Amino acid sequence: MKKLLLTGVVILFCASLPVFSQIGKIPKAVEETFANQYREASNIEFKSQLVSVDVHFELKGEAMTASYTNKGIWKETLKPSTFEDLPQEVKDGFQKSKYADREVESVTVMYLPGDLTQYRLKAKKSGVEKKYLIFNPKGRLLRESITL
Repeated sequence: MKKLLLTGVVILFCASLPVFSQIGKIPKAVEETFANQYREASNIEFKSQLVSVDVHFELKGEAMTASYTNKGIWKETLKPSTFEDLPQEVKDGFQKSKYADREVESVTVMYLPGDLTQYRLKAKKSGVEKKYLIFNPKGRLLRESITL
């Protein structure tokens, strides 16, 4: 009976974690940094992730997500895209890579500190084998990682 009660308490605690992460107050530093960085953003939604904050917003009609530390330091901004909208150099880089036989499932433009732009392609070979492929604007494959 004690094990059943303890299991119930653990399940309730785990189920409530996402709720607690949304209740936390958004740090003023994040709000200020975001407001200065994206003055023309609309449909802004702050989401606390306990140790960071994600901000979902629209800029010039495009959906984006910016991530910040709780101290207001910008980490990255992600913008969904399509393979067709990639720079030709990135398309060529993918097509010349050892992953050219894979189907591109999604494309994300990553804006990073230091005025860097990278392109993340989620490519799959089968329903199970999927990878993130990160390219620079010149089409060079920088890194790859397995994903679900």
